Amino acid sequence: MNPRLVVLALALALAASSATAAVRNVTDPNAPRALPEAGPVNVRWEDPSKFTELRYTSNRWEASRGNWVQELAEYMRDRAQRQLPPGQRLDVDILDIRRAGSFEPWHGPDLQYTRIIRDIYPPRMTLNVRLTDADGNVIAQGERRLSDSGFLVSDSSSLNSDPLRFEKRLIDRWISRELTATKPDA
Repeated sequence: MNPRLVVLALALALAASSATAAVRNVTDPNAPRALPEAGPVNVRWEDPSKFTELRYTSNRWEASRGNWVQELAEYMRDRAQRQLPPGQRLDVDILDIRRAGSFEPWHGPDLQYTRIIRDIYPPRMTLNVRLTDADGNVIAQGERRLSDSGFLVSDSSSLNSDPLRFEKRLIDRWISRELTATKPDA
C-alpha cells in the first residue's frame, strides 16, 4: 500500500476521533433542547444558559461543560416510564436546574475547577408538568419546585461517584411522589 495513503488515512482517522471527542457544552446552540419523542414521557428544556446553575456560578466554563442537562432528562424519562401507569402520558418542561455543590474560587487555583459539595448548595429543579390519562384528560399539571436540603444527610451512597447522583435522587423522589399520588387506585 502507498505510504502516503496510509499517512493520509491515519490523519483523517485522528481528525475524526478528535472531533467527536471534543468537550460538550450544555449551552451549545446546536445542542438538542428536547429528547426525541419515544413512548409516553416527553422531556424538553429551554436554553440552559438561563438556568440558575449557569447564571449564578463562579466558574461558568466548568459549570457548562458536559451533557448533564440531557443526561438528567434521559434519566427522568427512563424513571418515569417505569412508574407511569399504562395509558398515561407525562410531559415535562425543565425550567431551571441548580446542581448540588458550587465552585469556590477563594480556595485558590488548584481547586477552581472543583465542585465543592456542602449542605448550603442543595440540588434544585423547577419543572412544568402535565400528566394526562389515556383519553387525554388532565390528571395533574403545573409547576413543580424540587429541592433536597438534606441531600448530604440522606446520602447513603458514599461510594457512588456519579456527578449527578444528587440530582438523580431528587428526580427519583419527585417521580415517586408524583406518580404514586396520581395512580387510579391511589
